[in-house]
Amino acid sequence: MCGIVGYIGDRNKTIDVLIQGLSRLEYRGYDSSGVALFDNGISKVIKSVGKLENLKHKLEGLDLRPQIGIGHTRWATHGKVTEENAHPHTYGGVTLVHNGIIENYLELKDELIGNGHEFYSKTDSEVVAHLIEEYTDKYDSFEIALRKCVNKIQGSFALVIISEKEPNKIYGVRKFSPLILGLGEQEDFFASDMAAVIPYTNRIIFLEDGDIAVVEKGAYRLLDFDGNEVHREVNEINWDPITIEKGGYRHFMLKEIHEQPIAILDTIRGRVSEETADILFEGINYKTFKSIKKILLLGCGTSYNACLVGKYLIENIAGTPVEVDLASEFRYRNSINDRRTLVVGISQSGETADTSEAIREAKKEGFKTLGITNVEMSKIARESDYSISTKAGPEIGVASTKAFTTQLVVLYLFAIFIARSNGSISKDNIRQKIYDVLQLPKLAQIVLMKEQEIKRIARNYFHYNNFLYLARGISHPIAYEGSLKLKEISYIHAEGYAAGEMKHGPIALIDENMPVVIIDTESEVLHRKLLGNVQEVKARQGKVILITSARDITKYSELFDEVISIPSNTYLLSPVISVIPLQLLAYYIAYFKGTDIDQPRNLAKVVTVE
Repeated sequence: MCGIVGYIGDRNKTIDVLIQGLSRLEYRGYDSSGVALFDNGISKVIKSVGKLENLKHKLEGLDLRPQIGIGHTRWATHGKVTEENAHPHTYGGVTLVHNGIIENYLELKDELIGNGHEFYSKTDSEVVAHLIEEYTDKYDSFEIALRKCVNKIQGSFALVIISEKEPNKIYGVRKFSPLILGLGEQEDFFASDMAAVIPYTNRIIFLEDGDIAVVEKGAYRLLDFDGNEVHREVNEINWDPITIEKGGYRHFMLKEIHEQPIAILDTIRGRVSEETADILFEGINYKTFKSIKKILLLGCGTSYNACLVGKYLIENIAGTPVEVDLASEFRYRNSINDRRTLVVGISQSGETADTSEAIREAKKEGFKTLGITNVEMSKIARESDYSISTKAGPEIGVASTKAFTTQLVVLYLFAIFIARSNGSISKDNIRQKIYDVLQLPKLAQIVLMKEQEIKRIARNYFHYNNFLYLARGISHPIAYEGSLKLKEISYIHAEGYAAGEMKHGPIALIDENMPVVIIDTESEVLHRKLLGNVQEVKARQGKVILITSARDITKYSELFDEVISIPSNTYLLSPVISVIPLQLLAYYIAYFKGTDIDQPRNLAKVVTVE
C-alpha cells in the first residue's frame, strides 16, 4: 500500500524524478515520505512526516547532484507515524524502501539483536536492511547477501535497495507486491505503479513474484531468488490513459481488490475519535436521528448484500429494528412504516435508477432519507436529506469490490453512530469498536497475501459449471456476494445460501461435480453448526473450499479439499475480511476461463435504467 520509486541516471534529474514519481504514488500512502540520495558513494537520507509537500521543503536548497536515488511514501502498518519509522531505512551501508509486510520480522529482529544489531525504528522494514548487511559481512557479495535475505524473510514485499558497497547499482525485488522496471535512455526507473514513470519512458517490465532486478545505468539483469537468470517481456506502453491507470495490474478488478486496505482506511480516516469516543459524519449530528425508531435499507446487487450485513450491524450494535428491501421492489408495494423510519439508499455510483427512485418515493411519503454512495455529488447523494461517502475512490471494474467493503465499514460506523444517538452504547464500548475497525486495513493486507494460494485453487476449479456458497449469521450475505462475483465475471452458475437452508433444497444438487464454498468466521456456535454442513456435503462427494478464521480445524482436515485461512478480528467485522478471498477466487476463475473481467457481458457499472 506504500508507494516506492527508484532512479539511476542523470545527476541533474534524480531529485525531480523521485519527487514527481512520489507525487503520483501518494494515493498509496501519505503518512510520511522520504528519499535516499547517493552522492559521492554515500547515501544521504531525508525524511518527513505528513504530506509529500513537507519533504519537498526539506529538499529545497540542498546542494546534491546524485545519479541514484530511492523514494517512498508510507501508509503505516508497523510502528506509529514518526520520522524514525518513515522510509528509507538504512543500516551499515544498506538503504532501502519497502512496500508490504514482513511476517516473520519479530523472530528475525530478535536474532539480529542477539548478534549485536541496534534498531532505530519500530517498523518491520528496517529488519531487511539489517539482515542484508549481516549476510554481506558473511559472504562478501551484495548480490548473494540479498538473495539469502529474500529467501529468509516471509510475507509480501517490493523492495528497492542501494548499497554503499555497490555505488553504481540499484536493486529491485518483488514478492506479492507490485513493482515495475522502466527502461529509458541511459536511465532506468523502479516504481510501484506505471503512473510514476509516465513522463520518462513507455518501455516497462512488470516484475513477477520472485524476481530480482540488478540495474546499472543503461543496463539490467533479472534473476530469481536462487540466482538463475530470468527473462521478462519489455512492454511498449501506448499512452492510453485507461491502460496506464491499471497501474501494472492485468485488470481494474484486480487493482481495485488490492486497493481495499487503503480504501478502507480512507473511509475511516477523520470519522473516528478514540479520545472522545465519537463517530463523525459531515452534516450529521447525534440529534439528527435521535427520534428514529426503525431503519429501512435499500440496495441492488452488491449494495443489497451490504444492506443485509448492515441489518446485523445496526440491530446488534444499536438495538434499532432494521428491514432490508430490494430497491427495485420497494416502489411497487405498500410500505408499512411510520414517519420515525429512516430510509437509507446504498449505491456505489449514486446513480442506480431503482435506488434513486426509491429514495425519491420515500421522500414523497415524508420519510427522512440517507444516501450512502461512493460519489459525493451523485444523484442519490444530492436528493437524499443526508449523505455519507464511502471514499473508496474510482471503481472502474464492473464487479464491485472495494465499494462493497467500504460500504460495510460505513454501515459499521453508522451503527455505532445510531447507538450513540439513542444512548444504547457506552463510551468504552465505542472505543473498543473504533479500535477493532482500525485493524481492518492491516488485516485486509494480510488476506491479500493469500493471492497466489487462491490463484492455485482457482486453477483447480475453474472448469466446474456450478458452485454453492454457504455461511451462517452475519456471514450469510457474504455467501450471496461471493456467488454474485463468480456469476458476474466467470458466467458460472453459482448460488449463495444461509447454511441452515441447505437441507431445504440445495442439498439435492450436491455431488462430485459441485464445489461448495463455506465461509466460517468468528462465532463458535455457528462454527460447530457449519462443520455439520460440511459433513453433509462430504457424505455426498461434494468438494469443499473452506474460508475460515477458526484455529481448530486440523482435526477435521479430511473434510476439506481446500482451506484458506484468514485473520480474525471480531464477529461483526468478519464480513469485511472474509469477502476478499471470495473476490480473488472469482477473479482468478474468470481469468483462467478467459472471460472479459472488467467488462463482463450484459453488465454495466452504473445501472441507470430499470
